[in-house]
Amino acid sequence: MDFSPDAKRAFQLQSYGPARTIDGVALVPLTRHADDGGSLTELARLADGRAEGLADFVVRQINFSELAPGAIKAYHLHVRQTDVWYVPPGDRMLVVLLDVRHGSSTEGARMRFILGDGASRLLRIPPGVAHGVRNVGLQAGRIVYLTDFHFSAEPSSCDEGRLPWDFAGANVWEVTRG
Repeated sequence: MDFSPDAKRAFQLQSYGPARTIDGVALVPLTRHADDGGSLTELARLADGRAEGLADFVVRQINFSELAPGAIKAYHLHVRQTDVWYVPPGDRMLVVLLDVRHGSSTEGARMRFILGDGASRLLRIPPGVAHGVRNVGLQAGRIVYLTDFHFSAEPSSCDEGRLPWDFAGANVWEVTRG
């Protein structure tokens, strides 16, 4: 079969294999217990601030964030801090991770996936992995996240930096069509 020149230029094969991962990033499946009255998801069992399933991660702070429908919060970048994110199953958040750690075995790798959307999982984001989120749901979206450093707005001790929202291209935030 011969395609038109325009179709030949635009044609690409869709990949159905496993997506590339970033060293140190973990998606931890959680159990959601449901009954007639609702559900319960256990986010972490702590022993001395350490959560089961998240080796070497000590909880220092727990935060709650809300995003308006369509809002993009990106890119956050930490030098020392590890984030662990949880998006409730009823919300739908598009997450983009970029490994910007110079010399990392996965330097330059990008991960893009949906959190929430009926699933209960924790996402571990190590220092040096730029992370952002877009609420692709129709209602306000929520993130509960744990950190291993206390937040400080003081410039001398702040560990939160930023990269432009379109650092990996504006199209990375679009819902896949096709």
